Amino acid sequence: MEVSELSRLVEAIAMRTSVGRGRIYRRCGCRDTHRHQIGARCPHLIADSTHGTWGFAVDIPSPGRRRSTVRRGGFTSQDAAEEALRRFLEGEAGGFDADPNQTVAAYLDAWLAAKALVPKPTTMARYRDYVRNDLVPAFGTLKLDQLAHRHISAFVTGQLSAGRGRTTLYRCLATLSSALGDAVRQHRLPHNPASPPVLRRPPSPERRIWTAEEAARFLTHCHQVDPKTADLFEVLIGTGMRKGEALGLHWNDVHLDQGVLYIRCALSAIDNNRLVITTPKTRSSRGWIAISPRVASALRRRARSAPSLRGDPNDYFSGLVFCRPDDRPLGPRLVLDRLHRLSEEAGVHRVTVHDLRHLAATITITAGDPLTVVSKTLRHSTLSTTANLYSHLTQQAAHQAVDTIDHTLTTAAQAASRPLRSAWLRPPRDHHALGRTKGRPPMDERTASELRFRTVGTTGFEPATP
Repeated sequence: MEVSELSRLVEAIAMRTSVGRGRIYRRCGCRDTHRHQIGARCPHLIADSTHGTWGFAVDIPSPGRRRSTVRRGGFTSQDAAEEALRRFLEGEAGGFDADPNQTVAAYLDAWLAAKALVPKPTTMARYRDYVRNDLVPAFGTLKLDQLAHRHISAFVTGQLSAGRGRTTLYRCLATLSSALGDAVRQHRLPHNPASPPVLRRPPSPERRIWTAEEAARFLTHCHQVDPKTADLFEVLIGTGMRKGEALGLHWNDVHLDQGVLYIRCALSAIDNNRLVITTPKTRSSRGWIAISPRVASALRRRARSAPSLRGDPNDYFSGLVFCRPDDRPLGPRLVLDRLHRLSEEAGVHRVTVHDLRHLAATITITAGDPLTVVSKTLRHSTLSTTANLYSHLTQQAAHQAVDTIDHTLTTAAQAASRPLRSAWLRPPRDHHALGRTKGRPPMDERTASELRFRTVGTTGFEPATP
C-alpha cells in the first residue's frame, strides 16, 4: 500500500463527522524526519488506541459573511471531545462563549463587559476592582472548567494569613460567586464552585451613635463656625437621607410650600473619586420625604446663598442644593473630612456620615414611633430590614408588649374570680319593672306572670318562687 493511501486510511479512521455541526478527530504530536508535525496522519494512531488525543473543529459565522473554524483539542477520549463540542454549540446557540479552553480571566472580562449594562456605576467600579486586583491574579490562568472549590479555599487561606480584612475578602468572593452563578444559569458550568461560600459573612460592627444631646451640641457648634455645612447636617439628621441622596438633591425636587422633597438621584464617587450622578440605592428609595420646620429653615437659608436655583437640563451637576461656591458638587470624601473635623471641635466622638441616618432612626424609635412609620421614613424596601438593623432599639417596645399581655391576663383573672350573682336573686331589671307599678292599679295574676316571663327571657334568670 502506498504512503498516500495509508495516509488517507489513517485520516478516515482518525476523523469522524458528528451528527450535527462540527467534526471529531484524533491526532498526535509526532513529527517526521523534517521535524514537521504529522498530526492526524500518524500511523501509530491505527496500531495504538491510546496514542494521541481527541479534538473537535466547528465552523462558526463571523462578521462580513465569512466563516471561521474553531479547533479545540487535548481531550483524552472521543466522548470527552463530543461533550465539549455539544456544549460549545449550545453556548453559541445561547449567545455565550462555551469554549472549553476559556480561562477564568477571559470569562471574567466577558462577564464584566456584559454586566456593564445592568448595575450602577458604583457597583461596576467595585466589580472591576475585585476582578482585576484579586480574582484574575489568583485564578486567571486556570481554565474555567478546572476552577474548583479547593482553589478558592486556598486563596482565602492565603489572603487571611496576609492580613486581608474579612469583610473585603467576603465581598471579593461574593463578586466571584455572582460571576460563576451566571455561568451556571447559562449552562456554561454544571455547578458554582464558589457556592457554598468559603467565608461566612462577617457580623456588622457595633455602631456608636450620638445621643440627642451630642447631636444638638454638634449642630450648635456647626452653626457657629461653618453655617453652610451645618445646613447639610441638619438635613441629613432631620430626614434620615443617605449621604449620596443629600449631595445629589436638586432644587427642582424641593417643594417647601408643600413641605416635601423628592429623592430622584444620588451622587457617588467612583474610580479615584470621579463624581457621577446615579439612581438611588433601591427602587423603594425613590420617593418623597416630609420636611420638618427645622429642615425647612435650613433649606431656606441654603436657598438664599445658592448660586442658582435652576439647573441646566444638560448638566446633571447644576442646580444642586449642596454644592461648592462655583456650583460644582461636593465630594463625599470632603463631607466626611468636615464631619470629623467639626466633631473633634465640638467634643463628640467620631462617626461616619451614614451614622447620621442611624441617628435619625434611633431618635424616632426611642421616642415610641411605630416601626412601620420609621421604615417608611427611611424608605427601606421591607419592614424586616428596619427591624434587623435596629433590633437593639426595639427592646423597650418588646417589654411594653409583654407588659400589656401580663396586665390584660391579670385583669381577666381578677374578673373571673369574683362571685357570680346567685340564680335565685331577682334581676335588677325585674325589681325596677315591678317598682314602677306602685301607685298604679294592681295587676292581675296573669299580667304579673307575663311580666316575669319577659324578664326571664331577656336576662336568663329563673322566675322567683311566689
